Amino acid sequence: MRLSVIMPVYDEVATVRTILNRVRAIPIEKEIIVVDDGSTDGTRDVLREEANEESTRVLFHAQNQGKGAAVRTGIAEAVGDIILIQDADLEYDPRDYAALLAPIEEGRAKVVYGSRFLGGPRKAMLFWHAVGNKLLTLITNVLYDSILSDMETCYKVFSADVIKGLPLHAKRFELEPELTAKVLKRGHRIYEVPISYTGREFDEGKKISWRDGFRAIWTLIKYRFVD
Repeated sequence: MRLSVIMPVYDEVATVRTILNRVRAIPIEKEIIVVDDGSTDGTRDVLREEANEESTRVLFHAQNQGKGAAVRTGIAEAVGDIILIQDADLEYDPRDYAALLAPIEEGRAKVVYGSRFLGGPRKAMLFWHAVGNKLLTLITNVLYDSILSDMETCYKVFSADVIKGLPLHAKRFELEPELTAKVLKRGHRIYEVPISYTGREFDEGKKISWRDGFRAIWTLIKYRFVD
């Protein structure tokens, strides 16, 4: 099975080259689809150079639209049998790909999430950030009758036929609850595996905020009743 790695990027000049090299180093047949979402910090110049590297395609949004919009662009372009979402910072480790892909390759699941709360090695998270993650996951479990431990994880992996069949509309970070809601409503039970996590601080470029938590709650409620 061929893997498509979708990497949304916005103002990550300090990390994007490093994470691309780490993804390329994983010995799996893959394409890397980078979608720059209107960066203004020099990231686009780096990506123009990286576009010449093997297995890497770079697409550019003319202006910033949000992570959800960038991922949707990548999904439309992906040709792999399995699609994996990879952030452009260094919080998530591509060395976890093998564990993430195994349930799909072995026919045990069509959707796999990498959980930061199942015992893998991790850098201590900010307390309120962790509380927010657990609250959003709890709301997901109540609304959709699931037992997820980490709905907000970046590492979401799908059989291509599953994710390409979802009518996605999210433009920003509400992508995570929209994906989860629509997968669960279609009867796919999500398989979770433990992953490592090295969270960064806001002064290191972390972009999600408490406002995105309210958007996530609204998204979960909305898609419980509409599609």
